[in-house]
Amino acid sequence: MFDLRPLSAAAIPAALAKAERYRLLNEPSEAESICLDILAVDSTHQDALTTMLLAITDEFQGEGDAARSARAEAILPKLADEYARLYYGALIKERRARAYAKHGRGPLAYDWAIEALHGFDHAMTLRPAGNDDAVLRWNSCVRAIINERLEPAPRGRELPIE
Repeated sequence: MFDLRPLSAAAIPAALAKAERYRLLNEPSEAESICLDILAVDSTHQDALTTMLLAITDEFQGEGDAARSARAEAILPKLADEYARLYYGALIKERRARAYAKHGRGPLAYDWAIEALHGFDHAMTLRPAGNDDAVLRWNSCVRAIINERLEPAPRGRELPIE
């Protein structure tokens, strides 16, 4: 069988840049593979963890995303600070919402977008000074809800109580 070969610690910065390039080229599985190589050398490398989380969410398709979402969510406890855990947790939900919206699953997209908004709102309370990333994502989510005309699923009729 074949064995994986270890990355040298000195190669981590260049490997991380390559992973980010693969994400930009819409090759998230390549980016994730590189992040796994980095994490094999430094299991707490924050940039590799967040890049891998983003690469996993780049693959959301609106169907069958539960396993991908679970893999991304498994990274959250490894992030060093609570703000990052909240922010990236909300980002996972936002990306699921966008994937559902893209595939015509409006009510599910709405539900995930609302979950994301709650997460970004919580992250805003912990954001470092000068970091408005959660605000930007909040606004993007709100615009997606408006532009995609996302609405909750209609409620079923309630039966009268006898």
